[in-house]
Amino acid sequence: MTLLYIGSLLFGGSHLFSILFPGLRDSFRAQLGEKAWKALYGLVSLVGLVLMIMGFARAEPDVIYAGLPGMKHLTMLLVLFAFILIGASHGKGYLKKWLHNPMSLGIVLWSTGHLLVNGQRADIWLFGTFLVVGLADIIMSEIRGKRPDYIPRVRSDILAVVIGIVLYAVFLFGFHPYVLGIPVV
Repeated sequence: MTLLYIGSLLFGGSHLFSILFPGLRDSFRAQLGEKAWKALYGLVSLVGLVLMIMGFARAEPDVIYAGLPGMKHLTMLLVLFAFILIGASHGKGYLKKWLHNPMSLGIVLWSTGHLLVNGQRADIWLFGTFLVVGLADIIMSEIRGKRPDYIPRVRSDILAVVIGIVLYAVFLFGFHPYVLGIPVV
C-alpha cells in the first residue's frame, strides 16, 4: 500500500497543486521554461501513476465496505458516459461547450462508478484520488469562469460518442478481463 500512497500523493498532489495554485504554477513554469515545466510535471505525474498502479496491484485485500448491491449496471453506464465525455474533451462539439470540462466530468463518473462497486482500501485510494482531482478541477474551473470558446460542430459530438463506445468496448471486453484479470461481464 505504501507505493499506492506515495503514487497518490505524487499524482494527486501535482494535479491539485496545478488546479488550486495556478499563479504559483505559472510562476514555476516561467522560471523553468515551458518545455522543462511540462517535462517535470509529466514525469512527476507519470511516476505517481505508475506507483499507484504498482501499489494497487500489490495491495492486500482489506475491505472497508461491501460494494453496493445491484450497482454493477449503473457503474457500467457511468463508465460508458465517462468514455464518451473523455472523447468529447478532445473535440469542439456541443458537449464540451455545454459541460465546460468533460474530461474531468468523465473522470468523476468513472471513479464514482468504480467506488460504488469496489470497497477495498486500495480501491478507495486509487479511485478516490481521481475523484478528488476531477471534482477539484470542475469546481475551480467553474469558479474561475473557464469556458471553451469556439463554434461547436455536431461532427465532434458524433465522433466523441463513437470513440467513447469503441474505447468502452475495448476496456470492457479486452483490457479489464485480460490485462487487469477482472472480468466485468
